[in-house]
Amino acid sequence: MKVNNNQSFVASWSGGKDSCFAFMEAVKLKYQPRVLMNMMNENGLISRSHAIPEKILQKQASELGLPIVTVPSTWNDYERNFIDTLKHLVEHYKVNSAVFGDIDFDSNRAWEEKVCEAACIAPVLPLWKQDRKDLVLKMLSEGIHCVIVSCNHQLGEDFLGKRLDEDLICKLEALNADVCGENGEYHTLVVNCPLYQNEINVDFLSKINHNNYWFQEMKLKNE
Repeated sequence: MKVNNNQSFVASWSGGKDSCFAFMEAVKLKYQPRVLMNMMNENGLISRSHAIPEKILQKQASELGLPIVTVPSTWNDYERNFIDTLKHLVEHYKVNSAVFGDIDFDSNRAWEEKVCEAACIAPVLPLWKQDRKDLVLKMLSEGIHCVIVSCNHQLGEDFLGKRLDEDLICKLEALNADVCGENGEYHTLVVNCPLYQNEINVDFLSKINHNNYWFQEMKLKNE
C-alpha cells in the first residue's frame, strides 16, 4: 500500500484485533490518526458484535491518546448513521480517509467504499488480501494482546475470556474454525498493543447466550 503523508484518518474501531492492527499498520505507513469511531447497539451501552461496554472503548481510546465517537444505532439505520457520522468527523476532525480492518470479503470492502464515497473520503484497508493465519500470527508477534469476548456455538462458552495465542490458534484449527475469526467464529478485545500507553485491566463477569451466540460480560477493573 502506498504511503501518503498527507492522509489523516478516522479508524473504524471495533475494539478488537483486526481494527487495532489495521490502525497500527496505517500509522506505520505515516497516516495520521485523528479519531476513533464505533457503532454501538441501539441503547448505546455496548458495541455491536463484540458487546464491549462504552467505558472500555473509551479507555482504549484514552490509551491511544485519541477521542472516540460512539454511535448508537439499530441495524436498519446502521448505514445512514455511519455515513452521517463520517460526514461529521470529516468536518470536525478534518479527516480525509477512514481505516478499516477487513481482510478479504469483497462485499465488506464494497460497502466501505460506498460509505466513504458518500462522505467524500478515501477508504484504507491495510490488511487487505493477507493470508489469515499469517496475519493473526503477525498481530501476536507485533504485540497485540487480545481476549476472546464473543464467539459462536462451534467454539462455545469455554473460549470466552481466553487470551489469543499460538496454543489457542492450534485449538481453533482443530475445530476447523477460521483462526482469524473471519467467518464470525469469534471477536476479541485488545487489552494491550504497542500504541497503548498502558495495558487495560478488565474484569470478566457472566457469560451470556443471545441469539445462539456467546458473549462475555465485562467491566474495567476497580470500576
